[in-house]
Amino acid sequence: MSVVTTLPWEQPLGATPVADGQVRFRVFSLEHEPRLVLGEVEHPMQDEGHGTWVATVPAAAGDDYAYIIDGRRLPDPATRLQPEGLRGPSRVVDPGAWTWTDHGWGGVALEDLVVYELHVGTFTPEGTFDAVIGRLRELRELGVTAIELMPVADFPGRRGWGYDGVYVWAAHEAYGGPDGLQRLVDAAHAEGLGVILDLVLNHVGASGEQALRAFGPYFTDRYSTFWGEAINYDDAWSGPVREWAVQASEMWIRDLHLDGLRLDAVHAIFDQSAEHLVAELVRRVHAQRWHALVIAESGLNDPKVVRDAAHGGWGCDAAWADDVHHAVRTLVTDEHEGYYAEFGSVADLAHVFRDPHLHDGRWSEFRKRRFGAPAAGCPPERFVVFDQNHDQVGNRALGDRLPADARRLAAFVTLLSPYTPMLFMGEEYGEEAPFQFFTDHIDQEIAIATRDGRRREFASFAHFAGEEVPDPQDPATFERSTLTRRGDDSLRDLYTRLLAARRRLPRGPVDHIDYDDAARWLRVRRGSSTMIMNFSEAEQTLAADARELVLATHDAVDLRSDGAVALPPLSGALVEGPA
Repeated sequence: MSVVTTLPWEQPLGATPVADGQVRFRVFSLEHEPRLVLGEVEHPMQDEGHGTWVATVPAAAGDDYAYIIDGRRLPDPATRLQPEGLRGPSRVVDPGAWTWTDHGWGGVALEDLVVYELHVGTFTPEGTFDAVIGRLRELRELGVTAIELMPVADFPGRRGWGYDGVYVWAAHEAYGGPDGLQRLVDAAHAEGLGVILDLVLNHVGASGEQALRAFGPYFTDRYSTFWGEAINYDDAWSGPVREWAVQASEMWIRDLHLDGLRLDAVHAIFDQSAEHLVAELVRRVHAQRWHALVIAESGLNDPKVVRDAAHGGWGCDAAWADDVHHAVRTLVTDEHEGYYAEFGSVADLAHVFRDPHLHDGRWSEFRKRRFGAPAAGCPPERFVVFDQNHDQVGNRALGDRLPADARRLAAFVTLLSPYTPMLFMGEEYGEEAPFQFFTDHIDQEIAIATRDGRRREFASFAHFAGEEVPDPQDPATFERSTLTRRGDDSLRDLYTRLLAARRRLPRGPVDHIDYDDAARWLRVRRGSSTMIMNFSEAEQTLAADARELVLATHDAVDLRSDGAVALPPLSGALVEGPA
């Protein structure tokens, strides 16, 4: 019989308040004996073995501390707050001091999930967690059931997307820190909304790599990522690094009462361990709060991401379905560059209404290889779909949103699909502001490399010929991206009606699909309801055997006496039938 021994780093990392005004500090430092600096007082640390050190000393929430490693003062890798930024001291946080009013809150079931992705810094002029609170009711009235925050883990400077975060336990100070996030989560639950956090565990921002490396082998050269050094999840001394990542995930769910995590780019979390890091994270997050959701952004097109662990999967509750976005966007716009070149037919959209992976093992000309595997048979709610998100808007050269004439039909397709829908902030009313790529790097070399790389990225795109790519470091790029709240009230009304109609549709896979690629129309039956879509540039009258027009994207849609539906260009209708 084998005996499982708890290793030192498997105990709680970071600064943990304990009884009688004491705080326990535990840190992994493989090659150097660390000293704890609390205020300006140094404290020795006890060696727990396996490179793990601990000290329990008088301290309280609000006290600043750091570790001296090889003569340098460095933040705690498991810091919960960096009040002076990445290179300043860490601060003790006591979750037990927070006041919660959400004791009866039971989360949001996956089947009821309607996600609203937002960036805290540009969602309001104030750019704080507290400022988001004043907008929660209008989101609930729209039909949203959970907000998804773009990454808030502490990142360089004051403004940024958050995907170059370094300290994955720490809520960004400029947004209001963990205290502000706690108030937002409690208020959201009072409003009947869940809160999901985007967490980046595949790399850290280059500005923090050196500090983490001083503590031990946080990175590995066995793999590489597009954004930075790969994190060491399966090489020598990977155990403490895995705990750093997974304990952070547990902390967000347990201490901040979050309803779920969105894991960024899990295809870049490299791990050949017996239990993949994502699978371990899902298991432990669910153990913390059974209704917490783990949603993966996966570039794998592999159903193992959402398949249960008992059947060889990673057990994520859901995964983003980019193929659905691409199939929709290329039909409602004229874009066909890059990876969009593999999409654009009505047949593609018909396919992804049944299986969210268009690339299901077929040849991918963009990749020059077969790619993906079928997801048919997986419950449709386990795939998150969207017609806009931070990537598909912000990673465009100018951060421009969907064209006005494409918005209504794109929303119709995604919000009435059988999948879990997600909106990107402002799309529901046709926000006028772009969402551009902005940074506030504290290292000049990184700032220059980011600016130059951005310009090179779009140099060959004909769609952006002659356009000046905005400088990510220019504060004006950030300011342009703040929501203006100006848009189209009739579009907001359509979104509200679409989400209300969605709640009345039967759950599960669609029942029947008809389409004509040449004529560019699609008809999808869900129970007694039928979605009819015209992707052409001409009006079409399509047979529907309908007796009631439930809603339409445009006023010009007309239900004829014979049950057929007249649709103007780029429009859709939801009808009840048969006549």
